[in-house]
Amino acid sequence: MSTIEESTATPAAQKIALWDIFTTFVRISVMSFGGSTAAWSYRAVVEERKWLDNDAFVAGMTLSQVMPGANPVNVSLYVGQRLRGPLGALIGALGMISPALVVVLVLAVIYTHLSGYPLTHFLLLGIAAAGVGATFSMGAKVAVRIERKLLRYVFAIIAFVAVGVLHWPTVPVVLVLAPLSILCAAMEN
Repeated sequence: MSTIEESTATPAAQKIALWDIFTTFVRISVMSFGGSTAAWSYRAVVEERKWLDNDAFVAGMTLSQVMPGANPVNVSLYVGQRLRGPLGALIGALGMISPALVVVLVLAVIYTHLSGYPLTHFLLLGIAAAGVGATFSMGAKVAVRIERKLLRYVFAIIAFVAVGVLHWPTVPVVLVLAPLSILCAAMEN
């Protein structure tokens, strides 16, 4: 057994119940609403339950960040897999996404009952406007801090027009603009 496998394996005598994996990740999901999921996961998995040691958890976090998908779900998959194999991974992921799923379903039911009222649409438009405003504000703050090179702004404007105005799919636009912008930046230096 390699060093990494030894450091990430749980003790053979320790058989973690699937219900414990599920409830732990439900708790992490609820407690970390709004952020710091990694900190809550570390606390629950390493410090409180001692299911993984520090090195194994960090390896899992690293893997979770490079894999596609949401990092918290990837961590739950990793930990669940380490504890109980494929079924543990499934149970861990279900525990992590269940609270969000319940919230979305409750909101859908509420919306179904309230969608006939004009005030509902007015409120949702206000929430959407606030989201757009917050995103624009963050973009403006970042734009002020970047080096004043015209080409950078040109790429940003092209991306904005392509996605925001023309409604082209984001992924193809980024797949075209990213290499071009990297090439232009390399040619500037």
